[in-house]
Amino acid sequence: MKNFPERSKEIGTLMGKLGMEVPEVLKSFGALHAASFKNAALDVKTKELIALGIAIAVRCDGCIASHVEAALKEGVTKEDVAETVSVAIVMGGGPSLVYGVEALEALSQFQAAAK
Repeated sequence: MKNFPERSKEIGTLMGKLGMEVPEVLKSFGALHAASFKNAALDVKTKELIALGIAIAVRCDGCIASHVEAALKEGVTKEDVAETVSVAIVMGGGPSLVYGVEALEALSQFQAAAK
């Protein structure tokens, strides 16, 4: 079984290493992320769920870990994630079903780690 909290930490470490190699790129990506993930017409919770749906559809474990973790900080519920998974399945078919159940597992792991 994948360990999504650990994967999130690994991705953060690896991004830090990449930032040492290409600092302008990571700084620019960070600015893009900050500009995109702030409350505006859509709140951050909704934006994190959109990002999670895309992560599921494109089959990105690290992205699933990152956006589930961030979405939890915005107060998402299991029901929010389940509905996001259902939309991702519509858009991505069978592979999104597989990664969607992994997103729900990631949610369970992050919730358990927070206790």
